[in-house]
Amino acid sequence: MSTITRMLQTHPVGGDTSEALRACIQACAECAATCTSCADACLAEDMVAELRRCIRTNLDCADVCAVTGAVLSRLTEPSAEVQRAVLQACAAACRACAQECEKHADMHEHCRVCADACRRCEQACEELLATL
Repeated sequence: MSTITRMLQTHPVGGDTSEALRACIQACAECAATCTSCADACLAEDMVAELRRCIRTNLDCADVCAVTGAVLSRLTEPSAEVQRAVLQACAAACRACAQECEKHADMHEHCRVCADACRRCEQACEELLATL
């Protein structure tokens, strides 16, 4: 059991949180860390100038995922409107980042790993959106 799941279960209003919510928060956390690491790996590559857009997209996606995970983790009196907005933004950021990383995935394994994490997070956001 993940720490996120345990935390949600111990929250006074979180005992009955959906699997889609838990999965999305976890995917956001994983994607944020993966995108940050991918940006750092891109900076270490010899062809860093060619990876400028990828680095920018990684960092934008990491920030949006971190914010989305934080907003979703607040279970006390959530605003469905705000949750929908951050989920839509997160899905869009993940989609853009995955598309950019996929351009470099044949040459840079870290970009392939990042694209996969972004696709998983995008899917988790879409699944949670469908329940709101």
